[in-house]
Amino acid sequence: MANLEPLIRQRAAAILDELPVGETFDFVEKVSVELTSQMLATLFDFPFEHRHLLPQASDIILTQAGENSVYKTDLERQAALTPYFERFVGLWEARKDTSGGTDLLSLLAADPATRKEGQMFGYMGNVVLLTVAGSDTTRHSITGALMAFQDYPDAYDRLRADPSLLDSAVPEIIRWQSPVAHMRRTALQDAELGGKAIKKGEKVIMWYVSGNRDGDVIPDPDTFIIDRERPRQHVGFGFGIHRCVGNRLAEFRSRLRADPPGPSA
Repeated sequence: MANLEPLIRQRAAAILDELPVGETFDFVEKVSVELTSQMLATLFDFPFEHRHLLPQASDIILTQAGENSVYKTDLERQAALTPYFERFVGLWEARKDTSGGTDLLSLLAADPATRKEGQMFGYMGNVVLLTVAGSDTTRHSITGALMAFQDYPDAYDRLRADPSLLDSAVPEIIRWQSPVAHMRRTALQDAELGGKAIKKGEKVIMWYVSGNRDGDVIPDPDTFIIDRERPRQHVGFGFGIHRCVGNRLAEFRSRLRADPPGPSA
């Protein structure tokens, strides 16, 4: 994958330049979702004109069917996902016999471990994971950053004056926002955790948002502090063998150096 920094800069600037002035607008739709869908489409080499299918699919994947849901049954939910899956099956078929592509789908289609016969289920599993991880979490973090700087305007002023604070501000945004609320696992055997007995077959939920507010580990956890001494001390990306493999890409923005605001800023 080529260096994405110039492209991210260009697209972010273009999106911000196109925002309406003097009127109310939906920041999530026009900025968070738009930038995320553009970059995810690039990572997949997904048809750019259909990029909005990606965040829409992420929403459907994370929505449970039920009486109070948009989708009353699992069949309705699966039907809503059909265009998404059909598109990715077509992309797989188009790329499985080619080589040289550096996008994520081409790499999956070309790698011997993922391209062999019968791997469509695994391929779609990776696609679903990458779509949700690359869409839902990123847009929540972008929106959470706006909320954080709205609540802590002094932090925003400091960041504008010293862009190097991005190195600590980005992980602090992830900690403060906690874009992944929780993850659930099923115990495969009886165990004890934190003095609590867990029986085989029981569900265990890890609440990232609670861990990122743990006052025994994180000083002043409910405050947004852009220059924390240990900003990456959080569980927003999981921990240990279950740590997010894309955490460095997610923090990529922290390595981008914005120019100091000029007279027209």
